[in-house]
Amino acid sequence: MKVLFAGYGSIARRHIMNLEKICETRNEPLVIDLLRHAPSETPAGIRQVFTMASDLDDEYDAIFVTNPTSSHYETLLSLIDRSDFFFVEKPVFDSAHVDIAPFIQEGKFFHVACPLRFSSVIQWIRDNIACEDVLGIRSISSSYLPEWRPGIDYRQTYSARAELGGGVEIDLIHELDYVCFLLGRPTSVQSFMGKISDLEIDTNDIALYIFDFSGKTAEVHIDYFGRAPMRRLEVFTTEETFVCDLITAQIHALRSGEVIDLGEQRNDFQIKELEYFLDCLESRTMPDNDLEEAVWLLDLAKTGKMAS
Repeated sequence: MKVLFAGYGSIARRHIMNLEKICETRNEPLVIDLLRHAPSETPAGIRQVFTMASDLDDEYDAIFVTNPTSSHYETLLSLIDRSDFFFVEKPVFDSAHVDIAPFIQEGKFFHVACPLRFSSVIQWIRDNIACEDVLGIRSISSSYLPEWRPGIDYRQTYSARAELGGGVEIDLIHELDYVCFLLGRPTSVQSFMGKISDLEIDTNDIALYIFDFSGKTAEVHIDYFGRAPMRRLEVFTTEETFVCDLITAQIHALRSGEVIDLGEQRNDFQIKELEYFLDCLESRTMPDNDLEEAVWLLDLAKTGKMAS
């Protein structure tokens, strides 16, 4: 299998490591090329490094778009003829007001990263709680941006810079994604977003959403300033209340006292997502979170409103 990575940041390196594991398990040879605008030595495990899309001399089974969000759209345009399958890191673009018509072609398949859908906690909720029994859910993701990337000045990252497509509302779009994955598209939404901390950024550091799902409700809180990492989902049903910790992969049923320990690490669901993508590639099936779905969610996250 021949794949190309456009961008070589931390998430690209993680995907490459996981791809190597998966292909080794499946006994499938893997060749990886890299498109990186900054000239550099060829990293271990990479066959060849290109600095411009026009220099590519091959077609690929899959292309991974893992460069800064602000470059995703132009990167896809420049590479659309080089593969049929594309894995695009979240958020899909820095604006929802883009023309995706050039990408909607027969035989072109897109998956936009949504790893929390593949976490054991979200899968357990989806498999064990009937949607009609859910009265409401509450989701929170809170952590301290300067500690996200050790050794890197947070003020220079895309998260801190609006021109690079940063901002908590799209950086932590995973929470909105899994809420809609569990409950479907909301019928209405109220929101607040802004910058309220002393972080040296020009992006939003908090976003709050309240959704109505025809009688069910969801509250989402995401921020950049929480000093203790927290990623939690509370599910209120007619018979039970579940408190789910997505960091420790534990679920507490408050009424019964049962504790469900799913024993999962972050990389486990990252691997599951890649396996899903490769299965779609093999069967030539459009993944669930395609470009149109991802752009709809991006618009919801950025505006806090339902598209008219």
